[in-house]
Amino acid sequence: MNQKELKEFLDTKVLQYNNPKFIESDPIQIPHQFSLKEDIEIAGFLTATIAWGNRKMIIRNASKMMDLLGNSPYDFVLNYKSSNSNYFDGFVHRTFNSTDFEYFILSLQHIYKNYGGLEAVFSKNSILNSTQPAIHKLKKVFFEIPHLERTQKHISDPLKGSAAKRINMFLRWMVRDDSAGVDFGIWKSLSPAQLSCPLDVHSGNVARKLRLLTRKQNDAKALAELDSNLRKLDANDPVKYDFALFGLGVFEKF
Repeated sequence: MNQKELKEFLDTKVLQYNNPKFIESDPIQIPHQFSLKEDIEIAGFLTATIAWGNRKMIIRNASKMMDLLGNSPYDFVLNYKSSNSNYFDGFVHRTFNSTDFEYFILSLQHIYKNYGGLEAVFSKNSILNSTQPAIHKLKKVFFEIPHLERTQKHISDPLKGSAAKRINMFLRWMVRDDSAGVDFGIWKSLSPAQLSCPLDVHSGNVARKLRLLTRKQNDAKALAELDSNLRKLDANDPVKYDFALFGLGVFEKF
């Protein structure tokens, strides 16, 4: 396919998958349970944090997270007091355990009380065509308070070579207003043009087959290459093609 044919093909796939039916089998259904902006972003951030592995298991465990937060994430985060009560004991998603969960709540509390929330951290530290420096800054802010070293692995750093798939997915949810009811578009201080594709094994393999990506590893360098090629297809909303790449890989075994 030439570039015109490729764009037409992928635009068709975006329309096919970027619709409310996508929500039914995707972790984005968890933040869709809420209407308050802060509830949506905290639910989205925690869900994205554990979004690796089997999708049904991700959704099930993210639902358990919300239950533990009394289905009022923002209120819980603001008012939580660590009292060695072992409140989160028993929660585990792969390598993310109850200790990590409690730290995430305390760190989010720190961010909302001292930085004005997640959106403020990202918008202040993003640049004209990238949110990757802001993800790097988020990690620094996130681990400002006392923590176990083991918990740091649950926040990726693109400036240290990571594709940061889960945080890029979270940013797509928050920033991109797709008018189709999937992505929320509640962060108005950032533009979809700044976003990066959530690069994982599915989107990476499809991108390579379509010659949008040549690098073999799914790392920060691969993400930069993919971003560059997706921006040639749509500079204003390059990350919409995540729906096409992911849908082709997961649902069509492309």
